Amino acid sequence: MASSPLRDMKVLYSGRDPALKSAMIDVLIVGAGPSGLFAAELLAAQGHAVTLVERMPSPARKFLMAGRGGLNLTHSEDLEKFVERYRPSGGFVETLIRDFPTKDLIAWCHGLGQETFVGSSGRVFPKSMKASPLLRAWLQRLGRLNVQLLGRHMFLGFSETGDALIQTTTGETKAFPAHAVLLGLGGASWPKLGSDASWVPCLEASGVRVNRFEPANCGFLVDWSAHLKARHPGAPLKRIALSLDEKSVLGEAVISEKGLEGGAVYALSADIREKINQDGEAELAIDLRPALTLEELMRKLSRPRGKQSLSTFLRKSVKLNPAEQALIREAGPLPPDPSELVTRIKSVPVMCRAPYSIDRAISSAGGIALDELDENLMLKKMPGVFAAGEMLDWEAPTGGYLLQACFAMGQRAARGIDAYLADKKELAP
Repeated sequence: MASSPLRDMKVLYSGRDPALKSAMIDVLIVGAGPSGLFAAELLAAQGHAVTLVERMPSPARKFLMAGRGGLNLTHSEDLEKFVERYRPSGGFVETLIRDFPTKDLIAWCHGLGQETFVGSSGRVFPKSMKASPLLRAWLQRLGRLNVQLLGRHMFLGFSETGDALIQTTTGETKAFPAHAVLLGLGGASWPKLGSDASWVPCLEASGVRVNRFEPANCGFLVDWSAHLKARHPGAPLKRIALSLDEKSVLGEAVISEKGLEGGAVYALSADIREKINQDGEAELAIDLRPALTLEELMRKLSRPRGKQSLSTFLRKSVKLNPAEQALIREAGPLPPDPSELVTRIKSVPVMCRAPYSIDRAISSAGGIALDELDENLMLKKMPGVFAAGEMLDWEAPTGGYLLQACFAMGQRAARGIDAYLADKKELAP
């Protein structure tokens, strides 16, 4: 039977602190997500002694969760279009992506023996469609590079002398002296996987500005009728167009008992969230038949109905299924006039009241303000302390953009730490 990444990690996660090679290690990385693991690999390859601590029993829990439905590593679209997906756009994240573009992440994946392919939507996946084989190969590489990985070690902050304070498996709080520290502690989404933003007070106490966390790539609460909630929870809305003001996306969505979710919703989630923050609610418009023009739809609905019920007529003429018919009735009784019915089908109003809980959001917005970091991701107010990944205030839609940025940040932080340690070595007596 093939071993799992978690079983492989038992060799590395002994449950005891290994003896450090010296009183002061080169680099301490806190958080074993993609940014932390990638930085650890690059730094260890440069000859630095790296110790990586993780509060969960095993690394990359959220990375494994992302791979359950097929690990979407990145996206194949043109770089100029790719960098526009990030918020805030034009600047911070764009520079990192240009320094570590899609082709580099794909080449890294291939280097671990995991071939990739481009899906019909342009998204890039490992051929295995799983995260576990890739993670297993990655951890084996880290083992060969002598990266020390410690599970069940929780970051508690910094001592007065600047050492990271870590709670070990025994419950003891221990100082981990290091020449440089990289924090990759995650945001606030899916806290059961290890990221609960408990680090925020520690950095705020050091004067670092942290913007409030909010859910990103999430669903939104809608006050559905009792009929829709009872009869159509989980119903997919396929090949639709979803619009908010002037922005529109093609994709799919899902009606849930509490609201609306799915890829098209996630693509607009930042705009929907900001609209709700500003106005208290956000009205979406759903085009159930974007492939049909108004004129084509009008011709179909102007045909004689005969003795057919309206539901049967809609099902046969424009293939509206029961869930779609229930959705267009949410706005009120169906108008008998074909032109009004066409308008309803092409623009079903859906009022979003609030985002789903951040506990189940795919990612989070908010985090360390970007102007608190220098170009190498070092905290300006905490020399020698770097930060990367979802704990920074940026966001992107699903589709591979999130992981691509996390890897790019891991690379930038690793390069910054390498340069920082070189400078320290030159200044040392």
